[in-house]
Amino acid sequence: MKDPYQVLGVPRSASDEEVKKAWRDLARKYHPDNYAGSAQAAGYEEVMKEINEAYDAIQKERAGASSSASGASSTYSSYTSSGTTSFYEVRRLINEEKYDEAKFIIDSTPAADRGAEWHYLMGWLLYRSENYADAARHFETACYLDPSNREYQEARARMQARAGSYGNVYRTVGTGSSSGDDCLGGDACGLCSTLICCDTCCECMGGDLIRCC
Repeated sequence: MKDPYQVLGVPRSASDEEVKKAWRDLARKYHPDNYAGSAQAAGYEEVMKEINEAYDAIQKERAGASSSASGASSTYSSYTSSGTTSFYEVRRLINEEKYDEAKFIIDSTPAADRGAEWHYLMGWLLYRSENYADAARHFETACYLDPSNREYQEARARMQARAGSYGNVYRTVGTGSSSGDDCLGGDACGLCSTLICCDTCCECMGGDLIRCC
């Protein structure tokens, strides 16, 4: 692998914000979607993959240095990335409630890198936007792609146990209705189910929406 700092065009002394800005500028410039349908699309997907690998390597390097100095955060103690995209960074941003930045990384991920972890994180972000039907599908896909991952399995099992079933919560999503009552199931039970699912999702990522349970 090339020197990640050279790939992003920044010195090793660059701040975290400078590194992030360089990565985002390159991601916007070379994202394969910009060249969809052209003969160069495949080549730009490789370039985008290299950019993501470089950014991911820098983030892990700096996180490792920080952990050595002050102790590793338990937030990431069980996480290992099997892909090349900056999923470590996505989790950090989610825990800091920087959802737009996390979504930018997820959306910038090349199709070849959209494995189980990508689907799990996309599902969580979709929960934040109250797109429950699509979120459920992404969680299911994550479990299908990595059936041995306890984090994915536990998240799905807890949602099913606490909300009853996905059908009750997601039944009105995607119908085109603009009614807030429809999205919540039209009654107090629907509201409770929605809140419980959101709380479960938060707990899976280290947070807590409903502190009493």
